[in-house]
Amino acid sequence: MHLGKLVRLERIINRDTKRAIIIPMDHGITVGAIDGLVDMPEAVNDMAEGGADAVLMHKGLVRCGHRKRGKDMGLIVHLSASTALSPMSNTKALVSTVEEAITLGADAVSVHVNLGDDNERDMLSDFGRISTSCAQWGMPLLAMVYARGPKISNGYEPALIAHCARVGVELGADIVKVPYTGDLDSFAEVVQACCVPIVIAGGERMESTAEFLQMAHDSLRAGGAGLSVGRNVFQHPRRVDLVRAVRALVHEDCTVAQALAMLGE
Repeated sequence: MHLGKLVRLERIINRDTKRAIIIPMDHGITVGAIDGLVDMPEAVNDMAEGGADAVLMHKGLVRCGHRKRGKDMGLIVHLSASTALSPMSNTKALVSTVEEAITLGADAVSVHVNLGDDNERDMLSDFGRISTSCAQWGMPLLAMVYARGPKISNGYEPALIAHCARVGVELGADIVKVPYTGDLDSFAEVVQACCVPIVIAGGERMESTAEFLQMAHDSLRAGGAGLSVGRNVFQHPRRVDLVRAVRALVHEDCTVAQALAMLGE
């Protein structure tokens, strides 16, 4: 692997635990300025204060989230976009480049592909081109790969998630983000078939903190490399404390009960 890529990856993935806590903040293009992401300097600072390893955002938010103070953490610039207003909202378009991300100080870039979408081939083509560019520049690539399309009835089916993860690996991603399958054993099979770190998505806001932490804990026990979770973290009423609890879970192997205790639950 390119030395530059290894150096940058260590700004995202903890070099001791080989795990990562990534907080996506790319929701604004999709659905607008949602709760938790209105004041970007505050949101980014809270994630850093809690101990997140990296935040992920679109290119224009990098200037809004640059705090010039506080703890440092990794920056992932997201290159894919679509809006919920579009009749083809699952079709992601490239809106930036690896070269532009470099000028913004990115430690990694990310792309989003929805397998099963009518325009799957275009997203796969974009993924392939970005992967090649990342290899040339020594830039780590995170791939968000989901099963979403007219033929997909359940995007959480373990076999589909395993397929998504494998696509990410085979097209050159250094980190793959997929939904959690729902149970430890099936997720372990997903991890086993991949040779790069796999982090889980958070999806829609969960009913309870305990449910979220249990999912994170089980994914780690199955061999997962951490989390890439947005709304379940930055919309939490005590989000700094939650990130601290997640950090203890991911990087210190604490139990769910111990993590909940840190939140007073």
